[in-house]
Amino acid sequence: MTRRILRAADHRRMPWKNGRGETVEVAVYPQGAGLADFGWRVSMAGVTEDGDFSNFPQIDRTLAVLTGEGIELQVQGQPARRLTPDAAPLAFPADVPTSARLLAAPISDLNVMTRRDAFTHRLLRLAGTAAVPWDAAPEWRLLLATAPVVLDCAGEAVTLQPLDALLCEGPEAALPLPPAAGLWLVEIARL
Repeated sequence: MTRRILRAADHRRMPWKNGRGETVEVAVYPQGAGLADFGWRVSMAGVTEDGDFSNFPQIDRTLAVLTGEGIELQVQGQPARRLTPDAAPLAFPADVPTSARLLAAPISDLNVMTRRDAFTHRLLRLAGTAAVPWDAAPEWRLLLATAPVVLDCAGEAVTLQPLDALLCEGPEAALPLPPAAGLWLVEIARL
């Protein structure tokens, strides 16, 4: 079993692909991969202005709002969708023209991206109840804290501060999760 704590202070910062902002990379596979060759990627970004999203060929993306009043996304071929911190995440193809409009002030968001022909993913907020089992067998599970939290991992206490993450790989990624709050759950499986 492999388990790593990814501290917020150690997350990699890099410019957006379109150069109009900064992204904070929480985790990427393979480790050290760039924007053109990742298999999967979990990141956060601050959005300070309206604009178009970067295009990522053959990538599926899910976006959730972490902080701020929200954002309205226009994904080509779909009705406009408002995302707020209380809304469910939105999954969409990252290679379809997409634009964003802030509802008010800047926001921060959470992005999960997977290469369409090799991986699948899900993103959901844990709200104090056990996560619904996924129909895929995850090879990776990432828990991102939005508040201080102590997790029981196989009898070991793991403490996370805001924006720290716990990344589990292999059999540990498929273990049942105890009820938890203040966390976002990302699960990734190979196709």
